[in-house]
Amino acid sequence: MSPSVVVLDYGSGNLRSAERAIARAGAEVTVTADWDAALAADGLVVPGVGAFAACMAGLRAVRGDQIIGRRLAGGRPVLGICVGMQILFGKGVEHGVTTDGCDEWPGTVERLEAPVVPHMGWSTVAAPSGSALFGGLDAGTRFYFVHSYAVRRWELTPDPAGRIEPPLVTWAEHGDRFVAAVENGPLCATQFHPEKSGDAGAAVLRNWLATLS
Repeated sequence: MSPSVVVLDYGSGNLRSAERAIARAGAEVTVTADWDAALAADGLVVPGVGAFAACMAGLRAVRGDQIIGRRLAGGRPVLGICVGMQILFGKGVEHGVTTDGCDEWPGTVERLEAPVVPHMGWSTVAAPSGSALFGGLDAGTRFYFVHSYAVRRWELTPDPAGRIEPPLVTWAEHGDRFVAAVENGPLCATQFHPEKSGDAGAAVLRNWLATLS
């Protein structure tokens, strides 16, 4: 049976393009903000475009932050995309204004340090060994990015006792390095748009769907 996926509708994001791409990857997809449906689905996708503060306001308006937290507490998969990845971090700083995020990971979303901003176009990523999202993809594979802000430092401290597996962090470069994807148990996220990344993005989505079973 195809896994069920809810694309969370909180007023931000390329909802229909995400819906179509995930359906093509093999899922039964519903676009909704319904609490029960979002909790019951095999996977939850949190898209996002635009300003960090506006996305957080929209997310909180539909209790999306609570839905994400409730799912993760039960080990239920969540995938954030673009600003839907950024809001999973501790805070975002835009135009001198700091906005609290969901704080699933410590870290700050800030403006890219690069000669040209926004970063718009196709770029390679450096995925760590053992990555499920990038399984089967060559190192030179390119993904589509469009963003002016990113997480430029990974701040989660490893468990000194080694009891907790550290997240797998994928990096990309535009001016300086930034976090391009994270795989952390049931919580995954990409700064790039898999739904706009052609065959490479479709492979990432299929790989994520394969983790839902």
